[in-house]
Amino acid sequence: MHRVAVLALEGVPPFELGMPSRVFGNAYDDSGNPLYEVTVCTADGQPVASDAGFTIGVSAGPEALAVADTVVIPPTHALGELLQGAPLSQAHVDALARIRPGTRIVSICTGSYVLAAAGMLDGRPATTHWLKALEFQRAFPRVKVDEDVLFVDDGDILTSAGVAAGIDLCLYLVRADHGTAVANRAARLCVVPPWRDGGQAQYIDRPVPEPTVATTTEARAWALEHLDEPLTLGQLAAQARMSLRTFTRRFRDEVGMTPVQWLTAQRLDLARHLLESSDLPVDLVAHRSGFGSANSLRQHMRSSLGISPIAYRRTFSPGSRPPAAA
Repeated sequence: MHRVAVLALEGVPPFELGMPSRVFGNAYDDSGNPLYEVTVCTADGQPVASDAGFTIGVSAGPEALAVADTVVIPPTHALGELLQGAPLSQAHVDALARIRPGTRIVSICTGSYVLAAAGMLDGRPATTHWLKALEFQRAFPRVKVDEDVLFVDDGDILTSAGVAAGIDLCLYLVRADHGTAVANRAARLCVVPPWRDGGQAQYIDRPVPEPTVATTTEARAWALEHLDEPLTLGQLAAQARMSLRTFTRRFRDEVGMTPVQWLTAQRLDLARHLLESSDLPVDLVAHRSGFGSANSLRQHMRSSLGISPIAYRRTFSPGSRPPAAA
């Protein structure tokens, strides 16, 4: 049983605090056995005030951090002097010191301030909510802040942007631990999308088009049913009943990336799934995912994930983590 400890901070938003329990708690093996044990704790074992006007009681104190395989730090809206780069309170320093070497540590949104204040992010890539990114960088100049991505996997420390990106990161970890089928099942139980690439843009200026304006949704749904075919921008625009120029502009407004980038991401996702869940030859995986040839699939996987299809299949078995994405 993989033990997850969620450290609740004063001023924590209840929604974000509950996300790890919901996602990891919905991860089951094929026999219906839970794969994670989630414990919510505080630095001193005492209740903390949420930002929603009520107090949260917890079942454990910092001792939960000492036995955890993964530690998750949700955000807080009571950062106080941490906003200016102040050090952590002694209680939190002592609590974090209990974490065993090699434990996977995860922050959601402004939980990154806690890791940065503890010096855990010095010299490392990390992200946080885009609205806080600039002041986060000013407060902690030794952190390599990337404000444009949903989450950053730097091996034993992973950081995510706000709210939904925390769900994405939790699902990413389930997928890394136990494969696509388990993660997809957990996503379905949570009624959320099963996969958003960590490199996807955090902030899309116009994510929801006006009701009277045509969207690219139909074209995207059609494309997902035809990934094994050599799709063109012209075909996608035709499905959306738009000119090529209008389609390209509207697609980027809605999705946050170009049609070609999105299509490649969907094909990579399908290829990963086939490599994990089947014994199909790599040539056939490449064909079914729309890359055409094993060489093309190999190039895209090395560029995106830093690993070949064969190595990915060998490494990505239940219970083992793949190498961090390049």
